[in-house]
Amino acid sequence: MARHELLNNITHQHTHVVHQFGSQYGDNVASVPVFPTEFIELQKDYPILFRRDKEDGPYQAIALLGFSDSENLFLDESAASGWDARSIPASVERGPFLIGFQRQQDMHGEKAEPVVHIDMDHPKVTESEGQPLFLSQGGNSPYLEYISLKLQAIHQGMALQKGMFSAFEQLNLIEPINIEFELNSGQKHRLIGNYGINEERLAQLNGQQLEQLHRAGYLQLAFAVIGSMTNIRPLIERKNRQPDRRRERA
Repeated sequence: MARHELLNNITHQHTHVVHQFGSQYGDNVASVPVFPTEFIELQKDYPILFRRDKEDGPYQAIALLGFSDSENLFLDESAASGWDARSIPASVERGPFLIGFQRQQDMHGEKAEPVVHIDMDHPKVTESEGQPLFLSQGGNSPYLEYISLKLQAIHQGMALQKGMFSAFEQLNLIEPINIEFELNSGQKHRLIGNYGINEERLAQLNGQQLEQLHRAGYLQLAFAVIGSMTNIRPLIERKNRQPDRRRERA
């Protein structure tokens, strides 16, 4: 059960957060939400796909981390942080932190301002172990400043993604993607319900359409999604290197 509190340097002066990754912290998930503000960086390590909860629902971009429930192939106890990749999605990095909104009054009227909250029941929250959130004088610690940047990327990305998906849909660039493969062990996998960018349709856009995408900042994001598809094969190879659980049980 989450217990969210508005973060402040008095109540949380001695609060620490473990900046490590592992199944014991709830990081054993097969996919996580990602946002346009991080596509360029994440395309180096992860397949970026689109999903929707229902046929006519909104799209959400995700980074694919594994092929079955509770499988994160990037978790690695031998890695310093417990995560084996050059970059980590902001929705993972944020750990127990989230953005909330606080109503404030100014000369223009009432508006909702984004503020940082923390889930005090999150397994990474401790009283002594891990990274401090505040300096002894009360200012933000370097770790909290880093997390604030990640939260900002999420906040800005959420504002961008609606327009991005709308532009992609208007140009008929989104297509279903089915992922099918066979492991070295002979085990077969098939993932459905994912979407991506149709590279052929993108190449057929006229100059005006490409210019519109470029000016909006969406063209490079489309290319990032297409480029990220090359990470599917390395992800399969990570799966091949995992112990065969069926053989272990035998």
